[in-house]
Amino acid sequence: MKKLFKNARVIDPSQGIDDILDILIEGEKIAGIGKNLTSFDAEIEDLTGKIITPGLIDMHVHFREPGFEKKEDIKTGMLAAARGGFTAVACMPNTNPPLDNPYLIKYVIDRAKEYDLIKLYPIGCVTKGRMGIELSEIGKMSEQGAVAFSDDGSPIGNSALMKRALLYAKGFDKVIIDHCEDPALSEGGQINEGYMSFKLGLTGIPASAEEIMVARDVILAKETKSKVHIAHISTKGSVEIIRRAKELGVNVTCEVTPHHLILTEDEVEGYNPLAKVNPPLRTSEDVEALIEGLKDGTIDCITSDHAPHTKEEKEMEFEYAPFGISGIETSLGLILDKIVNKGVISLSQMVEKMSLNPAKILNIDGGTLKQGSFADITIIDPYIEWTVKKEEFLSKGKNTPFDGYKLRGKAIRTIVKGKEVYKEVHHESLVGTGRRFDL
Repeated sequence: MKKLFKNARVIDPSQGIDDILDILIEGEKIAGIGKNLTSFDAEIEDLTGKIITPGLIDMHVHFREPGFEKKEDIKTGMLAAARGGFTAVACMPNTNPPLDNPYLIKYVIDRAKEYDLIKLYPIGCVTKGRMGIELSEIGKMSEQGAVAFSDDGSPIGNSALMKRALLYAKGFDKVIIDHCEDPALSEGGQINEGYMSFKLGLTGIPASAEEIMVARDVILAKETKSKVHIAHISTKGSVEIIRRAKELGVNVTCEVTPHHLILTEDEVEGYNPLAKVNPPLRTSEDVEALIEGLKDGTIDCITSDHAPHTKEEKEMEFEYAPFGISGIETSLGLILDKIVNKGVISLSQMVEKMSLNPAKILNIDGGTLKQGSFADITIIDPYIEWTVKKEEFLSKGKNTPFDGYKLRGKAIRTIVKGKEVYKEVHHESLVGTGRRFDL
């Protein structure tokens, strides 16, 4: 089956492309890209006014399977990702049991293949059971398909162990992804330490809890000449440390979430559990620093840190409610409306941070529309206006502080290896309907 998309604005930073072009898909691959393409046997579609990008990649999601399927499972997570415009995701290992051996890595990969939707790449545990005591089987998990290693949510407090992990992962050309948090400083913390924690009488998590560990990881990466990726940075100090490290040639990359770019600690006013996230929402000064880091390239990726929870869990008293936001279905729309449309970064920079760079960091296929590459494509309508409605999420997790937000710009088609895995049925260009979208 051949498909020929005509007259779309094609954005592909891997080739330096931002132009009105045609794209020819033949089977699973991109067969051609250029102006005035023709094909006698292709299904032709005019995409004037639409944007075609390499398939978006979210390198930090929680699909909860195995063990926490009430919150999310691999199928519902993949459906939600497809609706959000993502052709690939990397799943964190804080499941039950944790993904700390090659058999569980294979289990996740095999489960994803059953549904034949988007591409799913498992991230293995750095330590057995995410306990921070003994290294897991990094080599065997790499051979089985783990693309990176992390104890996400459980900081690796032992610096000697972190150093060994970096050296071991280096031997397999894998990256360690670290949730930077000093447990001695963050213990019992609920929100950012500052005015709001004082006002609400909640234990705060200071910026120093994150920044101390970011600095440690940078020092260890420099010493071992290894790759380290800092997950969901949230403070001005973290941006400054990483910026300086990059200037010194340290092999460090980092990511930021839409909620840390858009919201501040004020969102938890009234003990709003939907805004409870780790790392916590910070101050407006931190948000400004994150935005500057996004603009100047200090921050490499935008990830959702998709963390679905049940309604019952999130409705508990603030102190007992779990951390996390269900974000994969709103990530692109928020970045388009609140970041790109406001001129913070260009569409090309957005694609770089949501497709090309994640592919490079994880060393996986994707992030490009080059001829001969897999036809992993996201089609965006930059003009459609829509309203976030959590009850319409395909994810089991409806926990979002963005419910009711009106946004402009959305993925309307998601294509993986030439196969359409998501199409917005009730799509009206330029005029958003806010109606339910079906797969």
